[in-house]
Amino acid sequence: MSKFKKKKSGDLPAISTASLPDIVFMLLFFFMVATVMRENELSVENNLPLAGEVEKLSDKNKVAFIYIGKPNEKMQKQFGTNDVVQLGDKISSVKQVQDYVNTKRNKMNEDEKDEFLVSLKVDRNSKVGILTDVKQELRDAYALKVNYTSKEGNSMKNIKK
Repeated sequence: MSKFKKKKSGDLPAISTASLPDIVFMLLFFFMVATVMRENELSVENNLPLAGEVEKLSDKNKVAFIYIGKPNEKMQKQFGTNDVVQLGDKISSVKQVQDYVNTKRNKMNEDEKDEFLVSLKVDRNSKVGILTDVKQELRDAYALKVNYTSKEGNSMKNIKK
């Protein structure tokens, strides 16, 4: 009789799952860092003007964005080719600006309401009339801190020849 038994051929060792949680957390961390959350889906053309003195907003949670421009190709059948106002994800009338701003402000904490800011993202080819109407609605809503969003660059390139 022999003391040693021969190994049976074809048996595979058990797979170790000790490192599996590390791999799962590493993938989770990667996707959390690499994923970009969308703010709004633009329904208007938004070719921003250039400006020389540009500052980044420190806290976008305290900002309500209003987009002004011509509807993009998908929306032109429904809204035509005149300038429109986009509040959040939908195209709205100028009269709804006041309700939109008040709703955004009321969702904020009481301490942060003093820091509430409205950022206007106006297409460089938009008419001034609709912008004036939006600014009047903002005054009526007591949203007096207004910011104009632009791209950094030479502002002289904004002038049409």
